Amino acid sequence: MRTTGRRALLVAGAAAGATALAGCTSPSGGQVRRPSATEREAERVARAEAALRLRSVTAARGLLERYDATLAAHPALAPRLTPLRRAVAAHMKALGEGGTTVGPATAATSSTPSAPASATPSASATPKSGASPTPVRVAAEPRAALKELAAAERTASDGHTAALLTAPPEYARLLASVAASGAAHAYLLTEGARA
Repeated sequence: MRTTGRRALLVAGAAAGATALAGCTSPSGGQVRRPSATEREAERVARAEAALRLRSVTAARGLLERYDATLAAHPALAPRLTPLRRAVAAHMKALGEGGTTVGPATAATSSTPSAPASATPSASATPKSGASPTPVRVAAEPRAALKELAAAERTASDGHTAALLTAPPEYARLLASVAASGAAHAYLLTEGARA
């Protein structure tokens, strides 16, 4: 009977030791689990996409601010610019949809220092120092203002086109659509300025 009790005690002790050891190596046991190569790559891709979304939304926001400044400076252009401004606002919203805050896979620092730990498209584009953004300067002459707006549309369109190279497939299709729309807006603004 003693041997059986001793054996049972040893088996129970070994099981308790194994449980304690498993608790020490478990992620919830307080120790940081090192991410796998797949997890690190998924984090890198997510961070890159969040940064791309942030850049795209920031470009669209800048364009929208130029439309607002042009409309404020030249209210007579409202019938012509309002539909284009509305499209730019819709593009800005679409470019930011689906963006997520990307948290690090581990407590260690990320391998991509250029991307913030929580890059979200909805983050403010204003400087963090508390300074107000530089106001958009608009030409005093309406035709010149339209040319400036067309140039801003082309710049944003070119930026979205360049981003296609690194964008995931679904987001690349959206960027291509927004870039094409921006090119069409630039054409309409410059053709109208000649009339």
